[in-house]
Amino acid sequence: MTIQGNYLDMSLTIEDLDHENLTYFKYCAQHDFHLQKCDDCGLLCYPPTTGCPWCSSPKSTWTAVPGKGEVHSYGEVHHAIQPAFKAKTPYMVLLVDLDTQKGQPSEFEALRVVGNLATKDGELAPPEAVRSVGIGTRVRMVFADVADGLSLPHWTIDETAAQRQKPWRYPQE
Repeated sequence: MTIQGNYLDMSLTIEDLDHENLTYFKYCAQHDFHLQKCDDCGLLCYPPTTGCPWCSSPKSTWTAVPGKGEVHSYGEVHHAIQPAFKAKTPYMVLLVDLDTQKGQPSEFEALRVVGNLATKDGELAPPEAVRSVGIGTRVRMVFADVADGLSLPHWTIDETAAQRQKPWRYPQE
């Protein structure tokens, strides 16, 4: 069943044949974070895929994963390409190292998930929140409901976690 929605004036569609993403977003629509766990090597993978990126096995099981981690990198957007995002600038796109599977399959790797910085209600974060986040900030997953059966995973500052006094940020002009 094709899923369609509209997020900030952008049309989103997940086609019938995209089984992996349909399943992924089905869990997200329930505000429940699941990833594929390889039945052969036991490692989780992201984004959803037809084969394990670590061992190439086509067999996996959807597994609940805690949506908590630490900002590994970020991009701060000041010039929005999409017109509806213009009023939301600056906004932040985060690459988050999940606490789950950190340091696997090697000490330099982690399970990394992309998402926008948002409020706890799933709205794009205001400028003061954007200015407070940097590499090392602890975050947790929240969801933005787009349509029936479609929610987007975002990140919000984890208010229950100990935070670095001053997370690393790119120098500002």
